[in-house]
Amino acid sequence: MPGMNRMLGFLGVLIALAVGAYLSTQQAGNTSAALGGASAKAAVDVTGVRNDLLAFANAEKQQYALEGKYVSLEELRAKGTTIPAGRRGPYSYSAEVSDASFRITATYSGPESAGAPKRLSIGETMQIQTEN
Repeated sequence: MPGMNRMLGFLGVLIALAVGAYLSTQQAGNTSAALGGASAKAAVDVTGVRNDLLAFANAEKQQYALEGKYVSLEELRAKGTTIPAGRRGPYSYSAEVSDASFRITATYSGPESAGAPKRLSIGETMQIQTEN
């Protein structure tokens, strides 16, 4: 019987690997479909931009908690806040800031055929919005 238990254990591992591989390929397909069939490089750039936007927004929220107002990206940097650089790949960042609200926008300036979103933005609601 020990041989049978080993065989069943091995079969269980194979089934788990197959399910994991299937789910992984489904997730990859969903990601590229969300990007409209964009290249792998564009997908990596967009993922990085999304992470940068969240980092900018979190820094703004922390600033608001400290001083009761939002400040420009330059002011955040001057205060020593660690935030991403002013651009990532073909995207550059800009900010519209008032005391009570902010919007950080990433604007695409790469080749037209890349299939990447033209603009991504985030505001005080922490929701990333995409414009193609």
